[in-house]
Amino acid sequence: MTNPEAPVQRQLDAYNDHDLERFLAQYHEDVQVFRPPAAEPVQVGKAAMGAHYANHRFNLPDLHARLVNRMVSGNIVVDHEEVSGLGEAPVSAIAVYKVVDGKIRTAWFY
Repeated sequence: MTNPEAPVQRQLDAYNDHDLERFLAQYHEDVQVFRPPAAEPVQVGKAAMGAHYANHRFNLPDLHARLVNRMVSGNIVVDHEEVSGLGEAPVSAIAVYKVVDGKIRTAWFY
């Protein structure tokens, strides 16, 4: 089994560099993104995810996610992050990633 932490760290680094191409390279083509408690995904596929991040994240000049803590269990990686640049104050966020075949297949953002 490949190290599930590796693609998660690479996407975090790309996120902080605002590098959309490098960011999306860590995700499966058919990635599903969830925002619980919604049962249905808010984004399906790299194209939808890329459009969202291009228009709502990487266009924010002060956007930065600081990793507070990371847990790994099998192919699940859970990050606690402090995200700044979205508004006046930093936001505490939890991201859960399911890594399959070296790419992020599913993500849940709380």
